[in-house]
Amino acid sequence: MNAASFISKRIFSLSKENLSSTVMRLAVISVALGMAIMLASIAIVVGFKNQIKDKVIGFVAPIHIQALNQNESIEEKPFVYDSVLDARLNKPFITAIQKTANKAGIIKTDEEIQAVVLKGVDQDYNWNYIDSYLLDGQTPRYLKNERSTDVVISKIIALKMNLKVGDEVRIWFVDPEMKTRGRKFNVKGIYETGLSECDERFVYCDLDQIRRLNNWGQDEIGHLEIWVDNEQLINEYNQQIYYSIPTQLVSYTAMESYPQIFDWLELQDMNVLIIISLMLLVAGITIISMLLIIILERTSTIGLLKSMGADNAFIRKIFMKHSCKILLIGMTIGNVIGLGLCLIQKYTDIISLSSESYYLSAVPIELNVWYILALNIGTLLLWMAMLLLPTMLINNIRPSKSIRFE
Repeated sequence: MNAASFISKRIFSLSKENLSSTVMRLAVISVALGMAIMLASIAIVVGFKNQIKDKVIGFVAPIHIQALNQNESIEEKPFVYDSVLDARLNKPFITAIQKTANKAGIIKTDEEIQAVVLKGVDQDYNWNYIDSYLLDGQTPRYLKNERSTDVVISKIIALKMNLKVGDEVRIWFVDPEMKTRGRKFNVKGIYETGLSECDERFVYCDLDQIRRLNNWGQDEIGHLEIWVDNEQLINEYNQQIYYSIPTQLVSYTAMESYPQIFDWLELQDMNVLIIISLMLLVAGITIISMLLIIILERTSTIGLLKSMGADNAFIRKIFMKHSCKILLIGMTIGNVIGLGLCLIQKYTDIISLSSESYYLSAVPIELNVWYILALNIGTLLLWMAMLLLPTMLINNIRPSKSIRFE
């Protein structure tokens, strides 16, 4: 054991009953709480953003292609998905292309009325996303050239209209000639994604039903849903697609479809920054106060060491060495508490949320090793830099006066 370690071990003691020991315990508690809160904040916000982002993209697809149309209504301008367009979309990053169309309608029962949007899909549609949120019934299997009346509705619509699986429901439409048409459909399944903007509106049906209602040709569609291999590169992929398709078509991302949701998610980053800044500041002030009190309490010891030939750098090393040890003890405890609470929430969902307000039924947790390491290393370096400030007082302590200091 070198001299600096030996002296620091005698000066710093959590077991003694004096002012400096009490302050050191408070510093450990402050650092531990700050670390636990910062870890939990990052895990919650990252999980929150990723889960909601996955929900939105899973519902509306990462990229859409539709006909260029200045009309702001839900009614879509049809186009044909032919071999030329298929060749232009033959890109290595595209994993799937789905043909769909939207049609506005009104569900009417004897007691209730509800505006909806029918989302028409064909026999090649991937139902995995809706299957994962299916509450009752099953998703339909549509066949080519056979119009099906099976539909999948959301739980919100089912409760409002008092519908259940197997019920018949009449939906009314306005055709291109401004005439009202009614169609009977059979409720095949009921889903709930938690995205109120989507659940309140969308009803899944056979694409051929929308073609028939709009008097479209058999090859005409409302829009294409494009699925890609890396959702982190959606904007780059969208740019490539946009410049590849014909000029009468336009492509846009899920973020452009629901900007209010993604803008709200971006605001969560600011909340995390504020929380982390406050925790760093509060815990930093605590450890600075701890070291200041210890230096003042050990002024006579510092003077004695200087009179024996110790320089300022050696004495600062003594105080920094054990201060960093206390810092590491607090951070270790904080990591254990923070990660423990996160794991409990992750596997038990003990803290619930209102899905109508937050789109999720429980507080989400996502633990990323790199985020945890970056937070710990960055926090440790910052707090160590803050500890250098009070050690500057050691330079001003003179042995002739400090040895008599009581």
